[in-house]
Amino acid sequence: MNRRRVPVLACSVVGAAVVALDGTVLTVAQPALQRDLHADVGQVQWTSTGYLVAVASLLVFAGRLGDRYGHLRVFAVGALGFAAASVGIALAPGIGAVIALRVLQGVCGALLQPATLGMLRTAFPPDRLATPIAVRTAVIGLAAAAGPLVGGALVSAYGWRSVFLLSVPPTLAIGLLALTTRESRSRETRVPEGTAPGRTDPPPRTDPGLSALDPLGALLLVMTLGLLVHGLVEAARPGGAWTGAVACGGAVVAGVVLARHERRAARPLLPPELLRSGPVVAGIAVLLAASAALFGSLFVATYFLQDVQRLDPLACALRFLPLALLMVLGAPFCPPLQRRFGPRRTATAGAALLALGVLLFSRLDTTAGALPVGVCSALLGAGFVTLMVTATSVVVHRAPEAHAGVAGELQQTAMNVGPALGVATATLLLTLVPDGGFVPARGVALPALAAIAALALPAALALPGGARRGTRPEPAPPRPGREPCVRS
Repeated sequence: MNRRRVPVLACSVVGAAVVALDGTVLTVAQPALQRDLHADVGQVQWTSTGYLVAVASLLVFAGRLGDRYGHLRVFAVGALGFAAASVGIALAPGIGAVIALRVLQGVCGALLQPATLGMLRTAFPPDRLATPIAVRTAVIGLAAAAGPLVGGALVSAYGWRSVFLLSVPPTLAIGLLALTTRESRSRETRVPEGTAPGRTDPPPRTDPGLSALDPLGALLLVMTLGLLVHGLVEAARPGGAWTGAVACGGAVVAGVVLARHERRAARPLLPPELLRSGPVVAGIAVLLAASAALFGSLFVATYFLQDVQRLDPLACALRFLPLALLMVLGAPFCPPLQRRFGPRRTATAGAALLALGVLLFSRLDTTAGALPVGVCSALLGAGFVTLMVTATSVVVHRAPEAHAGVAGELQQTAMNVGPALGVATATLLLTLVPDGGFVPARGVALPALAAIAALALPAALALPGGARRGTRPEPAPPRPGREPCVRS
């Protein structure tokens, strides 16, 4: 491997792993954080959803920033900001400061995530991208799976603040490494049409300026998601029904304005050609429903195991070990299944497993032991990893070639929006049944999340049905003013 590519690969892999670890390591720390800072469930919920909404709203915009100003530069800003925000959270005096700093951490996480792929695309030639992407994917899986175990051990030994200090050394190191690494593009670049053979000069930019980044579209997306989650949270508070309804109404208005703006923008944040692709829309819907059901269920289950069954954070994390193992070990089996049975049948089976796991979780009572919890966790892990791998493959590879990068960012956006909505919905339903909400068999949160998981079934049925067709890219639309070329 070229020596210049080693630091790029290191930054990409470590950066993606830190974000994946941070997304799961906090799960088992939330009850301890709530007790220490004397917060309510809604406030604790915002420590997760504030981060997720910030990441989800800015991912596509951050990808545009990396394309324009350099992925390494954007990555360095995100990594150093992430480290600084993590230190601030570990020293925060109250829940308000934690929420604000988590939102800032989400902004920095949005700068990190697209850049981890963008750096690989610019540093490695297309025929050598498979290996670095495979390494990155494997490390993400291991980090996400290890998150609850690492978080449980740290919280049990040192308290919830240690969870946030965990990410400081690696993000600080890779941020400084990115600052000292010169960004270079691979020599094996695609030659644009009309370019003389032998030349690899990039095509000239035709739309320089901030308008090409569509900052107004990014702002409207932030407002839509933020108001929606805020409305769900406010509706759960005593006397907050009116405020919640107003916030949800504001989210609808912001969404309508966003849709009108995107139709009129010269360079929309969400390209209409991408949103007109049926497989891409179906894949995003699958990821939204699946991630909402999974993370909402984990939010409820964590409180059940720690506050009702009185397990410590490490023992709680061990109950989720089957979920982590099946996500790591099951991922390599998903592409062969997809090639043999097609994306539709593979995703349908995964949606059925996920919905069954949440439904069985909803029947547990206070006497539930490690075996039934482990079985439910295994079903959740098997179903979610099947859906995630299959739907991601469809979204990325069935998108028009000209928008493949944005499709990948939309996939990451869905994987952050879903958990935010799932946790917010769980919080609302837990508050509506304060006496029995944390006991699955007496609450309404997990049955509702099982219904959300079931929504992945019709979306999965809309995926491509033929075997070996899920990874075939759609042809790029012809350019305006040019006749399509027919090869003889």
